Amino acid sequence: MCGIVGAIAERNVVSILLEGLKRLEYRGYDSAGVAVLDAQNQLHRVRRTGKVQELADALAANPVKGHAGIAHTRWATHGGVTEANAHPHFSSDRVAVVHNGIIENYQALRESLRGEGYVFTSDTDTETIAHQVELELRTANTLLQAVKNAVKKFHGAYGTVIMDQQDPERMVVARSGSPLVIGLGIDENFIASDQLALLPVTRRFIFLEEGDVAEITRTTVRIFDKHGMEVLRQVHDSEIEHDAGDKAGYRHYMLKEIHEQPTVVRNTLQDRLTKDGVDARVFGAGAADILNKIRHVQIVACGTSYHSGMTARYWLEQYANVSCNVEIASEFRYRKSFVHPNSLLVTISQSGETADTLAALRLAKESGYTASLTICNVPGSSLVRESDMAFMTLAGAEIGVASTKAFTTQLTGLLMLTLALGKYNGMDEAQHHKIVEAMYSLPAKLEETLALSKDIEKLAEEFADKHHSLFLGRGDQYPIAMEGALKLKEISYIHAEAYASGELKHGPLALIDDEMPVIVVAPNNELLEKLKSNVEEVRARGGIMYVFADKDARFVSDATMRVINLPHVDAAIAPIVYTIPLQLLSYYVAIIKGTDVDQPRNLAKSVTVE
Repeated sequence: MCGIVGAIAERNVVSILLEGLKRLEYRGYDSAGVAVLDAQNQLHRVRRTGKVQELADALAANPVKGHAGIAHTRWATHGGVTEANAHPHFSSDRVAVVHNGIIENYQALRESLRGEGYVFTSDTDTETIAHQVELELRTANTLLQAVKNAVKKFHGAYGTVIMDQQDPERMVVARSGSPLVIGLGIDENFIASDQLALLPVTRRFIFLEEGDVAEITRTTVRIFDKHGMEVLRQVHDSEIEHDAGDKAGYRHYMLKEIHEQPTVVRNTLQDRLTKDGVDARVFGAGAADILNKIRHVQIVACGTSYHSGMTARYWLEQYANVSCNVEIASEFRYRKSFVHPNSLLVTISQSGETADTLAALRLAKESGYTASLTICNVPGSSLVRESDMAFMTLAGAEIGVASTKAFTTQLTGLLMLTLALGKYNGMDEAQHHKIVEAMYSLPAKLEETLALSKDIEKLAEEFADKHHSLFLGRGDQYPIAMEGALKLKEISYIHAEAYASGELKHGPLALIDDEMPVIVVAPNNELLEKLKSNVEEVRARGGIMYVFADKDARFVSDATMRVINLPHVDAAIAPIVYTIPLQLLSYYVAIIKGTDVDQPRNLAKSVTVE
């Protein structure tokens, strides 16, 4: 959600800024802009609605050069998608600002600043930052001090970068609730909301902490914590190898990432799973002592990550004998909840920067949880740094907005957590061994399932004229049905709902007709016969069924039911395997619908605002 890039150097930084924005396109946005200081220290700004390429074309037609600059991709929160609302925002042609997050008290600030004579040219909350800093500069000795004074007046979340036309050799950044990373070069330095933006120019990064304010020049970085004390932050060498611009021959990032799942699941398991199970140390130093105490797990997450948590609840309670609650982070953080004795808080996030999940973690630290663990895909992210333990999923950079490989690797990590906790809570040894063997087979089973792509592509043709759909699953397949429905609505814009199959007779049956496709996930488990009864309820009312079934489940295609047979898998890994055909179905339906698969409308990859 939104992207920030900044650079200060001897060379022209415009190409660096543009390349950085292109690498952040996956986050979701609706406009883009750049501002630079030229050799005469004059500010130049170019903004465009639409894609970064529109901005690039505008800069090609009317080139600007500058040794210091900031750039931004905006996902609209305050004000419509217009050039006037695009970042960067100026104040008095002196101060330039880009900003991620939301200034919650911007209305009161606008009124106060209008009283000081400032004229607003946008509908955004961000413009208040520019004017407030410009106002502070009237009395402050430096840009750094002006920003320090200004941020005391902001309520809400912000990751912001500020330039002053009268102080061209530095920029100042501030972070509260929205991530920022400083990239270190040789006689040049950079700033971004995501290290992926800066990989072409540096591999050395400093992650700003909550409340940090930093002053950046070509040769120096000074950081001040939330108490105003100058501090040193650790420098991290990035090991990310993924090139965000490489689709490896696939038509879309999403399809590439679907097909990467056998490899990334294998990577997530490698050197962590042994014939004896899972060593607790894969969750962090001291994890064994912590997990030995845990008798309850509270999972907090959003979106797709919430579905992985819902799946894990079945595993933890059935196999590990540990009670588990799962809650949407935006609900958890705003209600008073009961903390069970010996509870572990587990947060799940692809980016590690999801605003509601991060806020839930910070709340939990004050609520009496024994410890916190994050399941995350991004090293150095806020959730990783602020949790007691971290399990890195090793999915690699995920570019498609609709999560695929991050989800299956989250599930893999959560099943490993189930094994680890089970050791301390009386898990049946035979069951433990069975799950370990199943997990060793998982990458191969995913490959077998991906081989069904052509069959699923053909099936997707029947959805071309559909506007609604229903997904059904039982037990631990119910969250997988929810995830399938989410994927279809995200990228094809078909309305989709998911229900636990047993709930059909309690209302959803009223929706069934030959225009409402019903998608069913049907592994061969103890609930299969119950599920078959639910299928017959749909068929009796004229519904058309699309069943992804275990090859041994004895479903037969006919005029009212299309069946695609999946390889037989152990019940423990079935949720991971059955995710694949639902991802492929959503992808091919979206292709038929002609939607923007990788960047669906109105959505952002990393949700860093409430």
